[in-house]
Amino acid sequence: MTIICDAFGGDNAPLEILKGCAQAVNELDVDIILTGDKKIIQKVAQENNISLNRMTIEHTEDTISMCDDPGEILKSKNGCSMAVGLKLLSEGKGDAFVSAGSTGALLIGSTFIVKRIKGIKRCALAPIMPNNEGMHMLIDSGANVECRAEMLQQFGIMGSIFMDKVMNVKNPRVGLLNVGTEDTKGGPMQKEAFALLKNSGINFIGNVEARDIPYGGVDVLVADGFTGNVFLKLYEGMAGAMLINLKEIMLKNTVSKLAAMMLKPGLRDFKRKMSTEQYGGAPVMGVAKPVFKAHGNSNATAFKNAILRAKEFASENAVGIISQAIGNIK
Repeated sequence: MTIICDAFGGDNAPLEILKGCAQAVNELDVDIILTGDKKIIQKVAQENNISLNRMTIEHTEDTISMCDDPGEILKSKNGCSMAVGLKLLSEGKGDAFVSAGSTGALLIGSTFIVKRIKGIKRCALAPIMPNNEGMHMLIDSGANVECRAEMLQQFGIMGSIFMDKVMNVKNPRVGLLNVGTEDTKGGPMQKEAFALLKNSGINFIGNVEARDIPYGGVDVLVADGFTGNVFLKLYEGMAGAMLINLKEIMLKNTVSKLAAMMLKPGLRDFKRKMSTEQYGGAPVMGVAKPVFKAHGNSNATAFKNAILRAKEFASENAVGIISQAIGNIK
């Protein structure tokens, strides 16, 4: 299997991207196509003793940064490393594409270069997030600020298929993020989406309140992009604040420092559990071929795990299954 990787996307590119790709080649048995400046890639690899075995380079000197207008990926930046990678994917030169670059540019490029699955109204960004039971998917986390009920229905179906086929969660529980758990809660869009999800043939468990999500109970959390993004940012912020407060408590005095030494293994496990590094990033759901958005600050391990999810996404033919499921909606 061949995975196309944007070598110049993200805060730590190209070094961490190259290290992650080298790990993927060794551990995941994949071939890699790197998009970006060939001379810089070879120079960084040589200086850091990174093998480019089973990697080919598609040369391009242009990049698209977080400061650029995302729409420029179709205009002045149509030759950037991200755009070239998406073009290679659309042409069948690889099985999946991974980038840690601009989220907005990736969404626009995926939609207009790779195209959407037939019948899909909007592509959605769907990060995997930790909870007390393990993990859940949030879909949509910000790609679509305004949504219609049928879009939320499609988000639920796509999320259910991904969690089943890629994350090995059987019969995933799908919930609708709402202001209460009663069937009649929410505005007109939520009420209509509730009815559509209930009759979608998936394991829809109804409305879910935000305060219950950290404890588990849901595998796919469906939301419009505005609500989902607010939820995501608060979730991330609270996790970070909690870890800072724990650290302050443990370092407060000599007694607490001794206690911290005893609790260190458990705290390390907790930090690992709350880290998104193990999931690598988020699939761009609804695209006609597998596209994966790695975290912008991805290190080598996180990028390698993004490649792993992209590989699983492609090998399980999740796109084909989603296409069939959407086609069956009456």
